[in-house]
Amino acid sequence: MSENSSKTFQERVDEFVAIANEQAAESSVEDVNTAVLFSAARFNAFSVARSVENAENLQTEKQAAIEYFTQRYAEMLNQNLEEYIARFDTYTQR
Repeated sequence: MSENSSKTFQERVDEFVAIANEQAAESSVEDVNTAVLFSAARFNAFSVARSVENAENLQTEKQAAIEYFTQRYAEMLNQNLEEYIARFDTYTQR
């Protein structure tokens, strides 16, 4: 088993966040946020495309994929905002 395949979900998340934090030190948070969102959309499109046989099937699955990823993103954003609300003073330390 390769090193990458043995990483946990949280370890992969932490790696992506660390890269975003590094980039935010050199750029605006808004620019990094846009790049992260676009990267996620690109990878999501790739994952859907590889699950179908042809472009016609991809077209058929397109709306369901958009609805799935939109719903999942809303759930994840809500979960993370709730965590920030609960730990706002700790996380923001102004």
